[in-house]
Amino acid sequence: MIDRDAALELLREPGPEPHLVQHGLASEAVMRALASHFGEDEELWGLTGLLHDWDYPLTANDPARHGLETAEKLEGVLPSVALQAIRAHNAECNGCKVDGRFDVALRCGETVTGLISAAALVRPTGIEGMQVSSLKKKMKDKAFAASVNRDIIRQCADMDMTLEDFLALAIEAMSGKAAELGLSKAV
Repeated sequence: MIDRDAALELLREPGPEPHLVQHGLASEAVMRALASHFGEDEELWGLTGLLHDWDYPLTANDPARHGLETAEKLEGVLPSVALQAIRAHNAECNGCKVDGRFDVALRCGETVTGLISAAALVRPTGIEGMQVSSLKKKMKDKAFAASVNRDIIRQCADMDMTLEDFLALAIEAMSGKAAELGLSKAV
């Protein structure tokens, strides 16, 4: 399996925009926290989160290929369960079946990063002190971070997690990487 340094290099290979690198890093943090919560392989789950959107710069105009290109690129680099999760994170567009907790975790984990990042950017304290209750209010506001699919976030129930517990885990995971993610308190 690829190591994290090589994965970071690979992530930057297709020349993604900085927000895509930030998204990969945020997804990695949430996936590591989910793996820890479920007693799964943190390295595998983290690397899967980090690399899941590797192909986005290449497939932005062809959503039906998004996730599939990444899985093909990472064949032999990550185990088949990770490749399946990467394909499934874009199931709505590429037709891949969502099968199991790892798939659901990646779908929910990578999606919630957009909501948390957007919420942190409009708060004077960034992600610091973010509360689950305020994030839930943001979820109800369909105009806020409109591209974030709330239904996918709510699929956390398919992992036997309440929405509150999932949001708390994700906020904590991303808070631990706030400086790296650009979500630290404004100075």
